[in-house]
Amino acid sequence: MTVCTVCGCDPCRSPAFCASCATADARKPHSPPLLNIDSGNLPTVALNLRDILANSGTLYNRGTPVRITLSSSDAVPIATPLTTHRVVRLAHEFSRPIKNGEPHTLPDRVANMYLDMQGEWGLPKLAGICTTPILRDDGSVVSAEGYDLATGVYCHGIPEIMIPEHPTREQAQDALQTIRNAFRTFPFADSARRFDVALGVDVVDHDKPIGIDETSFICALLTAICRPSLWLAPGLLLNAPAISGAGSGKGLLVRAIGMIAYGTHVRPFTPGHDRLEMDKRLVAEVMEGRPILAMDNINATLLRSNTLASLLTERPTGVRLLGQSRMVTLEHASFIALTGNGLSVSEDLARRFLYCELDAHCEDPERRSFEPGFIDYIREHRSELVSASLTIWRWGRQTEMKRGVPLGSFEQWGESVRDPLVALGLPDPVDRIRQIKERDPARQRVIEMFAAWWEAHKDNAVRAADLAPEVREIIDPSQRGRQYVARAVQGLIGTRQGGFTLERVGELPNRRKAGAPYRLRQVSPPGHGADSSASSAASAFGAKSDGKTTVFAATDGADAPADATDDPDVIRNKDLGANSENSAENVGLDVGGADDADDADASRNYADRRDEQVF
Repeated sequence: MTVCTVCGCDPCRSPAFCASCATADARKPHSPPLLNIDSGNLPTVALNLRDILANSGTLYNRGTPVRITLSSSDAVPIATPLTTHRVVRLAHEFSRPIKNGEPHTLPDRVANMYLDMQGEWGLPKLAGICTTPILRDDGSVVSAEGYDLATGVYCHGIPEIMIPEHPTREQAQDALQTIRNAFRTFPFADSARRFDVALGVDVVDHDKPIGIDETSFICALLTAICRPSLWLAPGLLLNAPAISGAGSGKGLLVRAIGMIAYGTHVRPFTPGHDRLEMDKRLVAEVMEGRPILAMDNINATLLRSNTLASLLTERPTGVRLLGQSRMVTLEHASFIALTGNGLSVSEDLARRFLYCELDAHCEDPERRSFEPGFIDYIREHRSELVSASLTIWRWGRQTEMKRGVPLGSFEQWGESVRDPLVALGLPDPVDRIRQIKERDPARQRVIEMFAAWWEAHKDNAVRAADLAPEVREIIDPSQRGRQYVARAVQGLIGTRQGGFTLERVGELPNRRKAGAPYRLRQVSPPGHGADSSASSAASAFGAKSDGKTTVFAATDGADAPADATDDPDVIRNKDLGANSENSAENVGLDVGGADDADDADASRNYADRRDEQVF
């Protein structure tokens, strides 16, 4: 007897059916292969299904198998994760499951076995979905549709573009002016303005030097267009005044970026009522492979998020699948934009964003009069604006130029996007990062404490228990006790802020109650020491009142009842995240070996209940 080549049985259990299949296969050389379902060996069936789906060319690996599908509400495809039922449908689409020589529905158990084959699917990794050309380091542009193996990006709906083969500086300048003209009515905070009689509104005065806010936006636009071709790239943070910032045009700028770079309407989402909800929403958006993530209405908030920080500077990134206790490795190339009024970010997020501020210089920005149809205009001129942006990019790739200020993790982005703009005479947007860091209450508080410490003790060794009252007041304005002060001081060992660094002198004492001595050492050059540190802290905090700064009034709000600060719609002066990775933000969290610690466990529990405090 011989094994049937159709059903795989020996002898053939359905000669008539198998004969008809063989005849049909001869007529259709590209007909789907047969998938023999052996009830006694389902793992082998799952392996055969894996090979069939891997050869289909329609599935990709995004921590879980996904298929590119068109969204019902958008022209840009999304990456849809496979479920058990989707696997069954695909099995019948790309194969012909049979059992005992007869057609048979793929069992759910086989589909689940396939989904559990973590790392064995044999599928190409999908970094994202884009609707812009893929850019090569040599300045060449790839406009082909479909999956790009070099970048791991799926391309769809790429517009027609016209870029000079070898752009000149003059052509790059003209391209820059084209972009500026499209956004001249937006109130970039530091831009000079003039009244345009024809439009009836203030516009950016292009005869004056360009401001860093407008530069940051233009740099963000180029970043979004180039993002699928960049390994890592910073996000965009659009901010406006806390009270009179609504209606300044932040959301409209993000929608314009989405329309130009990706030809799609942006789908903004809010951060939710706490950090955990915000992280879940971020992961859900990234899993879909959307080219742009826009988080909106982050108002009057100090934003902290380890998930957001990881998405911006780590690739691949480890994320937890929603609804499952399982981590997956995720490739992504999405551009991330945040908008808010009175928004600030923690120091660990500051270096990960381009910062653009809008200020309409009026109480009610939403009442300004503009002609409708701005996004329609952007859609109609998308090819022109993409071509202008890529003209600047190609000029930068083909021209030797001076490099800008280094920005860790984003070296490729600096060379491809930021440096050409700086070479055209625009200010370096990386310089704004220092200003963002100065707004971090953790950094401000440490600078003020170090300045007071230096004023009281200079570089003399002193125990935490013997610190001057004014130093203890800054560390512990709520009078939580010596354990808290000792733990906070220990957590700052090695921190460099305001021209100083804190050191521990010698080893920990053998006697538990003795306490270790600490010393503040001045590390800044002459003229940038305690005086400048104190002045910078004073300028950051503003005037004091009863020994407390305005920042303490906000952070001490952690003592308020939960229902007074947990309103999801009005999050004011609330820390939207867990403790940061920086030592200045982790102070007081490590109780091991703390000076004067009578009860380490009690200290730890107390610190956990107050994780919104700076110290």
